[in-house]
Amino acid sequence: MHLSITLQPSGRTFDVQRNEPILTAAIRQGVGLPYGCKDGACGSCKSRLLAGRVIHGAHQLKALSEAEEAAGLVLTCCATPQTDCVLEARSVPGAGEFPVLKMPTRVLAIDRPSADVAVLRMQLPANQRFQYHAGQYVEFILSGGARRSYSMANAPGRVGNPPAIELHIRHMPGGLFTDQVFSTLKEKDILRIEGPFGSFFLRESSKPVILLASGTGFAPIKALIEQMQDSGVDRPATLYWGCRGKADLYLHDWALQAAATMPNLRYVPVLSEPPADGRWSGRTGLVHQAVMADWPDLSGHQVYACGTPLMVDAAQRDFIARCGLPADEFLADAFTSEADKHPV
Repeated sequence: MHLSITLQPSGRTFDVQRNEPILTAAIRQGVGLPYGCKDGACGSCKSRLLAGRVIHGAHQLKALSEAEEAAGLVLTCCATPQTDCVLEARSVPGAGEFPVLKMPTRVLAIDRPSADVAVLRMQLPANQRFQYHAGQYVEFILSGGARRSYSMANAPGRVGNPPAIELHIRHMPGGLFTDQVFSTLKEKDILRIEGPFGSFFLRESSKPVILLASGTGFAPIKALIEQMQDSGVDRPATLYWGCRGKADLYLHDWALQAAATMPNLRYVPVLSEPPADGRWSGRTGLVHQAVMADWPDLSGHQVYACGTPLMVDAAQRDFIARCGLPADEFLADAFTSEADKHPV
């Protein structure tokens, strides 16, 4: 049995199979809807149900509260329609532009720029043309069907020859995948991936850009910077990268070099736990508060934020409420770990 989903205001319609979440059907058919984690944890896919009935699967209350659900909001990633439905959802041009592929990928190189971060270069198969937007992510398909998501850190024009994607992986002790990366994974190993996924990528605009990252949330931000460079985008841009200590700024020199070669880019590293010996003369504190100190009025800006859910949520709340940022100009990708998705 198929049910029909109609999107407003675009008027686009698509079918959903029985017991299939709305977002899964949209991705399968190349329909551009906003989303992030696909696991009911981030709230990026939140939309308004104008007509029809859905049943929600497991999700976090911070992504969709009981009050929001009662007011007619739904999470398309875990909402299964019971009738034909009409949704108020902003379309994302380009989100369904490239086909989602499953493919093998070979480890070309493993670098360790810091003690708990690995930079992987994963070779793509020559017989499949993998296309993506800078900012999107892939999922590793692990034994037993478990999946782990990581954003491409290189722009599509920089996959090289042989073609490869760059991924930044922080070690989460006890993690099903990251323990493998930091112990047994080696060059030439074969893994399976699927992608591209996500609606976090550069939008057409002439507004100045704030690029906001925490930790390995820097990965897709790096891809956006490379995309801006490769496409000749000359919008004023400021990169704020927040980490605990200086060692956590694992590609600090890369960011310095990017700012030195791109006249429109400024780089502001921010440490929440600066060294006590006074060897850090840069900014300190919470990274999103550094943005607010520099830009008390964000009404004319566009923000791209990626990192921990705590940072992304705080930035979204404060930028909109206190700095006048238009809600639809905050684009985000919260790095939801398995612990974030399944809190105790």
